[in-house]
Amino acid sequence: MIGTQQEISYIVREPREKNVELATKLFSMEHAHCSRRFHRQIPGYRMSPLQGLPNLATMFGVGGIWTKDESSRLQLNSFKVLGGSFALYRYLQKQLGILGEDTPFAYLASEEVKEKVGNLTFASATDGNHGRGIAWAAKRLGFKCVIYVHSETSVRRIDAIKSNGAKVVIVDGNYDDAVRQVALDAEKNGWTIISDTSWDNYTEIPTWIMQGYLTLLAEAQEQFSGVGIVKPTHLFIQAGVGALAASVIGFYHALFGQDAPKCIVVEPDKAPCIYESALANDGKPHTVTGALDTIMAGLACGDPSPIAWEILKENADAFIKVPDYVAAKGMRMYATPLNGDPFIISGESGAVTLGAFASIMQYPELKELKDALGLNKESQVLFINTEGNTDPVHFRQIIWEGANPVPKQHWINI
Repeated sequence: MIGTQQEISYIVREPREKNVELATKLFSMEHAHCSRRFHRQIPGYRMSPLQGLPNLATMFGVGGIWTKDESSRLQLNSFKVLGGSFALYRYLQKQLGILGEDTPFAYLASEEVKEKVGNLTFASATDGNHGRGIAWAAKRLGFKCVIYVHSETSVRRIDAIKSNGAKVVIVDGNYDDAVRQVALDAEKNGWTIISDTSWDNYTEIPTWIMQGYLTLLAEAQEQFSGVGIVKPTHLFIQAGVGALAASVIGFYHALFGQDAPKCIVVEPDKAPCIYESALANDGKPHTVTGALDTIMAGLACGDPSPIAWEILKENADAFIKVPDYVAAKGMRMYATPLNGDPFIISGESGAVTLGAFASIMQYPELKELKDALGLNKESQVLFINTEGNTDPVHFRQIIWEGANPVPKQHWINI
């Protein structure tokens, strides 16, 4: 089913037998436990909360709404540090010839390790959160870091990266231009790229990054068990290059196979590379071009990660692209909860999934989509708030000043 209503476009696939072989290979609970054992060693680690919003669930007529809140992960306001730090961990293990073992974080930060591996410099391109996480991890392990950003990256995000000791290089163009430039410069300078997107002959490190994200999913499953829920019935997952979406969807298909939750991928309509790849329906990842000028900076990507696409094309159930005001609406919903529900600080990329879900549940024009997704009073819906207030100025513009409002013709009286 393909359609567009209320400026929201969607693709819903027919039920089918899914190929979960790659998901099982890359994103098993064994991989999740490995990632979590590493992260537990890091000073400041604690499990991020799984927040229930029971009153919002009642309003929308579903059994439960749950948000895995990454807004304060390791005081970096984003889940991204989980992937970047785990990739550095795996890379150093490989250089030391101990890949596959459990290695203390303190040992990797030791002078002995630096003597063995040399003066490494880690490099990456970012819209903000990934680069900040890499810089943070490199600094704590005692290595240099160079982060490339595109020319529209906010000053606040650049300053956050610099505060963790990294050199920042600004590239004309968009995120994908920064990815290409850092690849060229890293080859010339002998740097090691830590990228969450893959390309030909570069898949190992992006896979480690995606496996690093499994920590938050292992936590979520433990938290669900604590409230008597075996698994969510629906996952609304945001996508840029698709790394997080592939990690989440891969994990739940590795764990539950054909009984995995229904998986819905959400993107900005100004950077819908995963949506357009699904729409092409030829099994290949497709690039979108242009300014990619969405407020969802962390999702402003034109090139899908090929390895992430391999998971998404096999296991995702639906693809949705939405205008910026849907993300802003989600931010305001989290920031002004119904009485008794928790207050959650969520940035643009973190809140888009709640905004998309709310639109589906509110607008009569989207009832066909709601029914196709099987959203009803039995549904237990999981969102991941991937970032908190990572750009305070823009956050206040949306929450305080009402930037990116829902068009008046789409207002709902509830």
